[in-house]
Order: sequence, then structure tokens, then C-alpha cells
Amino acid sequence: MTISVIITVYNEEKYIKQCLLSLKKQSCSKFDILVIDDGSNDGTLAKINQLTMKQWNNLTILTQKHQGPAVARNLGVKKARGEILVFLDGDMYFDKNFLKDLIKPIKQDKAKGTFPTEELVANWDNVWARCWNYNWNLPGKRRIDPHRLDQTKDFRAILRKEFDKVGGFDNIGYTDTWTLSEKLGYKPVPVKALYYHYNPSTLKEVFNQSKWVTKRKYKLGFFGEMIVLFRANPIFSLINGIKKGVSKKEPAFVIFKIIYDLGVTLGLLERKKYA
Repeated sequence: MTISVIITVYNEEKYIKQCLLSLKKQSCSKFDILVIDDGSNDGTLAKINQLTMKQWNNLTILTQKHQGPAVARNLGVKKARGEILVFLDGDMYFDKNFLKDLIKPIKQDKAKGTFPTEELVANWDNVWARCWNYNWNLPGKRRIDPHRLDQTKDFRAILRKEFDKVGGFDNIGYTDTWTLSEKLGYKPVPVKALYYHYNPSTLKEVFNQSKWVTKRKYKLGFFGEMIVLFRANPIFSLINGIKKGVSKKEPAFVIFKIIYDLGVTLGLLERKKYA
């Protein structure tokens, strides 16, 4: 079965080279790569173009105005030729057997789609990256809780015919990756495929990412948004920051929590403004 790897990027200048080079070393060698730049305003495109000069005959670059990753992924699928679609991010890099392990159940007709369980933090030596995991109560260097695999809705690989059946991803913000599962009515099959994903490594990145996290649906609607805003107020931020900072022996978590919750607050206020 033919494979298309679709990578959406937005201001991934620091990471895209490592991402693409790790794909070039895959033990599964027959696949094409489509990189969709979602209106980056840094040096991301320049980094990619440098690599294409080194005879990448399986790499296609597409660009669009900044519209979000769901729109970018759907654009990539329109141009892709593969029977199996693989969706990756530009701030990841991969073990040499990642693709082979990820698509194996699909090729064996044991699954229509999969997600990889072995997702590790790529920059664990960075204090803000560690704090990100602490804030989300994730175990150690893992970005996926092994005790909650049954809740995962993110397809990293899926049969194209299944993707086309529901018209692709819905552009709803942070949880857009869940929309395939919700429309198809089933979840991806977990597989042990190893890869590394960068957590935010500066306070600016923490702030921007926390704003993005708020761009999602809330179970209780407006009431749910108010609960999030209440929990993100500066008093609770300080109290929770101190408590977890002490328990994790990470004093910097106090600063992290204040910046993270500030991003959540502003993200929700912006969401209400443009709703």
C-alpha cells in the first residue's frame, strides 16, 4: 500500500530540519512527504528549501495563509497519492522504525487507523518542557499517559478511504485532531511506535501554546469556560504553582503556572470576543 506523510508546520524553524532528516532515515523507505506551511513568518520555509536541494525526490512543499492545522492537513490530503495517510507535526522526530511500526496493523488489515503510544519529550533537559508535563500530570518523559490509552482519539495513520468517508478534519481549534474519530465512530488502534515531540521551551512558547489549548469545545459550554477562567485566576495560579513546585522540587513551576494560566485567560477572552 502506498503511504503519504503529511506534515503541517507553523513557525517550526528550530525543529523542521531534524524532523525531515529523521524521516529520511526510516527503515520503511517507500513513501512520499508533503509539508504544508501554514503561513509561517519565521525561517521555516527557508530551512525546508535548503533540504530540498539535496535531491529529495519524495518531498512536496505546499503553502497557505495562516488558517490552522486542520485546514493545512486537508490541503495536504488533496495533493497526496497514498492509500495510507500519516499525520505528523514539524516539532517531532522519529525512531528509524517509526513508520513501519505505525502502519503495520493497517497493512495487515488489522486496523483502519493507528496512533503511536511511545511519545517522549524531546527536550526534557529544558525546565519549561518539564513543567509542561508536570502541569498536565504526565508520567516522567512521556507525552501520553499509558493508563489512558483508551481515551486517545488522535489518528496518526489512517486509510485514505476512511478519511475521505467523513470529509477530513473539522477546523474547530485545539481538538481538531479528534474530529476524525468522532465522525467515524471509532478510535485508532494503539501501536508501539517510538518518536519524540518537543514541549514548549520558553515562557513565550508556553504562553502561546496555552492560548491555543483554550481553542476547543467545552463539555459544559459557557459554564465550562467560566470554570476554566475561575481556576486560571492569579490567586489559584500562585497557590497551585507553589504546591506542585514543592511536590516536584521544581521552583520554576510557580512562574510557569502563572504564565500558562495567563495564556489560558487571554485565549478564552479572545475566544469570547470573536465567538
